[in-house]
Amino acid sequence: TMLVQRRRQSWSLFSLVAWVQFLFLSLRMSDGESARTKLVSVDFEIFGHVQGVCFRMYTEKEGLRLGLVGWVKNTYSGTVVGQVQGPAAMVEEMKVWLSKEGSPTSRITRASFSNQRTIDKLELSGFKTRF
Repeated sequence: TMLVQRRRQSWSLFSLVAWVQFLFLSLRMSDGESARTKLVSVDFEIFGHVQGVCFRMYTEKEGLRLGLVGWVKNTYSGTVVGQVQGPAAMVEEMKVWLSKEGSPTSRITRASFSNQRTIDKLELSGFKTRF
């Protein structure tokens, strides 16, 4: 039992050291070094059967779920346009969602992304449908 106790103590010490290292790295990365904290903005246009299928509402929900800000709007030509801003990794997830998933009854034929740029701070707040 002495050996088991010794192993538990060393494992606990190892766990503590690993946790402290993780915390230190997390704090270091929080000053903008990682893709998770780099903020980006991108404009989008989605083509296909994307109007009359709650695409804007689902886009708002997905953007908020991912912690993004932005806006979405129907166009007269039958597409959906908008802009999303937030952490680079989450914006990339949103781009995949806009390209491949969308609302349950939508049929996306093409997604176009433009004006992708790094931003110092969010330029929008919330996620809104524009008219």
